[in-house]
Amino acid sequence: MTQRAYIGLGSNLANPQAQLRSALDALAQLPDTRLAGVSSFYASDSLSPGQPRYTNAVAALDTSLAPLDLLDALQGIEADQGRERKERWGPRTLDLDILLYADQVIDEPRLKVPHYHMHARPFVLYPLAELVPEDFRLADQRTLASLLADCPFVGLERL
Repeated sequence: MTQRAYIGLGSNLANPQAQLRSALDALAQLPDTRLAGVSSFYASDSLSPGQPRYTNAVAALDTSLAPLDLLDALQGIEADQGRERKERWGPRTLDLDILLYADQVIDEPRLKVPHYHMHARPFVLYPLAELVPEDFRLADQRTLASLLADCPFVGLERL
């Protein structure tokens, strides 16, 4: 059964915009998956001081992959694009996060959906808002509008 998933994309190393374009190409090639939409690219400040700014976007996927299979596929794309997991919130060539997966709430050791920090990340919420209706509700019943109201457009630049 096909489900709609929203994927957060981010990069701050090795030509970030090219990294995101390459990741989008790879997402479009995933088995049993269709790339259904992509937000604008945004530049955002890093969560850790001293790092280059990130380039971020959100992609909508229609997929038959189960959530953990999708996670494995995303981590494979990250590895193919040179992702090294040296430090939490460290600089990276590519970061792919499952933000939402259909109307599911997932609480697994490897995967939390809705993404556990998305409510505080304007670089996730504002691109997501480009892909969903105004009255969109997350699986946990929070509205995107309420999350946006509590998360100002600070440190972001639409590219």
